[in-house]
Amino acid sequence: MASIGALKGMVGLVTGAASGLGRATAERFVRQGAKVVLCDLPTSGGADVAKAMGDNCVFAPTDVTSEADVTEALSVAQSKFGRLDVAVNCAGIGVAFKVYNFKKDKPHDLQDFARVLTVNTVGTFNVIRLSVGLMGKNEPNENGQRGVVVNTSSVAAFDGQMGQVAYSASKGAIVGMTLPLARDLASQGIRVCTIAPGLFDTPLLAGLPEKVRTFLASTIPFPSRLGHPDEYAHLVESIVQNPLLNGEVIRLDGALRMMP
Repeated sequence: MASIGALKGMVGLVTGAASGLGRATAERFVRQGAKVVLCDLPTSGGADVAKAMGDNCVFAPTDVTSEADVTEALSVAQSKFGRLDVAVNCAGIGVAFKVYNFKKDKPHDLQDFARVLTVNTVGTFNVIRLSVGLMGKNEPNENGQRGVVVNTSSVAAFDGQMGQVAYSASKGAIVGMTLPLARDLASQGIRVCTIAPGLFDTPLLAGLPEKVRTFLASTIPFPSRLGHPDEYAHLVESIVQNPLLNGEVIRLDGALRMMP
């Protein structure tokens, strides 16, 4: 494990890294002298994104719910860079449906609910359970640390809005996993933290009309704007660098509290 206070020389694996928060994290890691395995779906632009970052970034086509895909991505980390120090889980999806549509006399589709839980929660756990096996082979640093896991939840885990039942459940589960994961991995010197972002300027919001984006920004107390993806990446870096951050969920939201 590289020395605390520097990302230089570390190797990170970032999921959902072809765009948004994951891409910003991968870019920050490479800028700071780390090496990155960029994971995203085969249909994503991950290959081009990785190529633009240079020789210190390699693309591994990955469906986070697939054991074979994640195992192969870890093999890429081992063969290309020789180790793994940090795993950052940014891959995720969402749907917007109320639990029951009374106008159409139709319940929330069970497959949609299960799909969101499978990608967001099961996928995150799948990456963790496999990644820590490779991290555990590292020699511990001066703090006894071998690795760091950073997960992505959401403010929806705490104050989810109407139509966010599936998304909030999936992100709430990630919050709930954080402390027991940290406890499970403490003996191996692997820390686990979760970031719960608020409203960020990602592709998810980019498709909204500018009027809607402006309104959403106005609901954030301060600063009254959408978050920049690199601000998320900055917090990831801070978690990696601070050896006492463990088992914690950190809201990154400008004091936003979502209304119903």
